[in-house]
Amino acid sequence: MSSPHSTDSETPAQSKIHLIGGEKGGVGKSMVARLLAQYFIDQDIPFVGFDTDRSHGALLRFYADYASPVLIDRYEALDHIVEAAVELPGVRVLVDLAAQTHEPLVRWIDDSGVLNMASDTGFTLHYWHVMDAGRDSVDLLTRLLDRYGDQLNYVLVRNQLRGDDFGLLERSGQQERALEMGAKVISIKHLADAVMQKIDASNSSFWAAKSASTVTGSSLRLMERQRLAMWLQHAYEELAKADA
Repeated sequence: MSSPHSTDSETPAQSKIHLIGGEKGGVGKSMVARLLAQYFIDQDIPFVGFDTDRSHGALLRFYADYASPVLIDRYEALDHIVEAAVELPGVRVLVDLAAQTHEPLVRWIDDSGVLNMASDTGFTLHYWHVMDAGRDSVDLLTRLLDRYGDQLNYVLVRNQLRGDDFGLLERSGQQERALEMGAKVISIKHLADAVMQKIDASNSSFWAAKSASTVTGSSLRLMERQRLAMWLQHAYEELAKADA
């Protein structure tokens, strides 16, 4: 907090820690993390990335210049997340959480007093709950809200990779409950499978895939690049709503 004598121009920019989770495998957490990384690059927003997937981390694979591995079961490794936010005012700290990492993350947050540190040192903690349209995603959201209430800044990501009917979420009352806690709700459209498969096969960033006629190891045709550009435009509009 600034002193009574400080001006707005003297107030350090606030850092944000973005935890990209959802606990369930296959809901698109890593795709959302990649989207955020590309969004930060394109918007000239400084960021650092941490990848908790030991076997095939997406940030390490597609945005290696910006990401480092972090072991979810080692406190001293997770500490680097907070240290980056504190030491680099205004930075975005992007953490791609692998499936089944909720419990060790909760232990670290609670045992280390991370939420108290956020209040004291001026960074904010944002949990991106990536969801498909199934019951498991709703149940996991319920557990998350039960655990942390309004202590976290939530972004509910309705990922349309397997359909766009989120009626189950809406009827559950959990989306409305999250909104009452100040959550943002965004939707990510489904990108054509053939396009995503070519991007992944080439180990390419979204920018490289959209901008080049030929991607190393694979080639996006003219209309595939156009579909990717339209998908990114819509995704960026949604990310802007979340005040990333």
